Amino acid sequence: MNVVIKVSENTQKKMIEYYRDKKRDKEIPYVVFQAVDEDTVITMYTSGKIMFQGTSADVDATMWKEMDGQSATNEKVDTSKYHNCSSVGSDEVGTGDYFGPIVVTAAYVKKEDVAFLEQLGIRDSKKIDDDKIKKMAPEIAKRIPYRSIILSNKEFNEKYNKNVNMNKIKAILHNKVLYQLIKEENPKIDYIIVDEFAREKRYYEYLEGIPNIQKGITFMTKAEDKNLAVACGSIISRYIFLKEFDKICDQVHLPLVKGAGVEVDKIGEEVVAKYGEEKLKEIAKLNFKNTERILHTIIY
Repeated sequence: MNVVIKVSENTQKKMIEYYRDKKRDKEIPYVVFQAVDEDTVITMYTSGKIMFQGTSADVDATMWKEMDGQSATNEKVDTSKYHNCSSVGSDEVGTGDYFGPIVVTAAYVKKEDVAFLEQLGIRDSKKIDDDKIKKMAPEIAKRIPYRSIILSNKEFNEKYNKNVNMNKIKAILHNKVLYQLIKEENPKIDYIIVDEFAREKRYYEYLEGIPNIQKGITFMTKAEDKNLAVACGSIISRYIFLKEFDKICDQVHLPLVKGAGVEVDKIGEEVVAKYGEEKLKEIAKLNFKNTERILHTIIY
C-alpha cells in the first residue's frame, strides 16, 4: 500500500526528529530522508510530500495528518461517543526509548468515572510532564481497574528478530492485558479501544498461534486523546515505566537518558566502558541504531 500526504513545515520538523534514529543511511536525490518504521517505509521529498509504503502505511499517514490538524476525509469526525462511555482501552509506553522497558496497560473506565477523570485532567501521557504523571497515576489506580505488563529489554532482545518485529510484540502485549482485564473484571462496556499502530487485519495476523485472543476491538489513531480508558492506560504505563527506569539508573549508577537521541549514545558509551557490551543486552533495545553508534559497528 502506498499513501502520499503533504503536511506543514512544523509537522515536517517533528517527523524528521521522530524518524531520526530510523533513517536509512543512503542518500537519494530530491529526498530529505527515508526511514523504516516496522512495516512502513517513509520517504520525505524536498517538495514537501511524504510517501508511506507498507502494510501499515495508511495508519502512519493518518497519524501525521491528524497531528497536522487534518482528518483522513478533510472533515471533522465526531469522536465524542468514545469519551462519555464505559470502555476498556490499552496503550503502551517505552517503544521509542533505548533504555527502559516496554509497558502496556489496559484500563476499565465506567461512564460514571468520566467526570472524576475529567476533573483530574486526564489525557495522553505524552502531553503531561513526568512530575504530574507521578501524582496522577496513583489517584487513577485507586479507582480505575487496570492490568499492566512489563517487558524488560533483555526479554525484548530475546524476542525481537526478522520474524518478530516491534508491532508484533506490541500486539501480543496489548492482547494479553486486554484479555486478562476483561476476563477477570467482566466489565459492562460500550467499546474496547486500542490506539491503532497497525490495521485490524494485520493486528490479528500478528496474533496467529496465540491462545486467548481478545476480539471486538475498535482501532483508532490518537485514541488516547479520544478515549479516557486509553488515556488512563497511557498514564499508568508511563508511571510504571518511570519507576522501572529509575531502578535501572540505580543499578548502573548512571543518569540514563530517555528517548533515543545523541545524549543516549553518550550514556550508552559510559555503560559499555563501565560494564562491557553485555550490559546493553540487559538494559537497552539492541535493534535501535543507537547500538550501532555506541559500539561503532554494525549490528546484524
